[in-house]
Amino acid sequence: MHTTHEELAAAGSAAGLMIMVGCGLLVTAALVAAVRLGIGVRRKEPAPPRRGDHPTPPPSGPVREEQSMREPNEVPRATGGSDRLTPHQLGNAPSRPDENQTRPRWHGGSSGPIGG
Repeated sequence: MHTTHEELAAAGSAAGLMIMVGCGLLVTAALVAAVRLGIGVRRKEPAPPRRGDHPTPPPSGPVREEQSMREPNEVPRATGGSDRLTPHQLGNAPSRPDENQTRPRWHGGSSGPIGG
């Protein structure tokens, strides 16, 4: 009686082993197919840029930051009982360099730009 159970258990483990091996082969085949598909897609893409294709600095040297003071452009007041202005009422905002290019500085003894 014990031998029958042992034979059934041995037969069951062999079938389980075959199923696990079959699943492993399927997963391996799927991974190989995915890698081949990726290689094919990569071949169709343009090549990465070569060293000479990258931008270079101008012959005069690297470009530096430039700072300049701009002339203020005041916002017009709303007229005619309206509390706000719409974008078409503002018009174009010209940007002109200011004649005085010195930056306002903080003076010791004052509280700075906030608070007076």
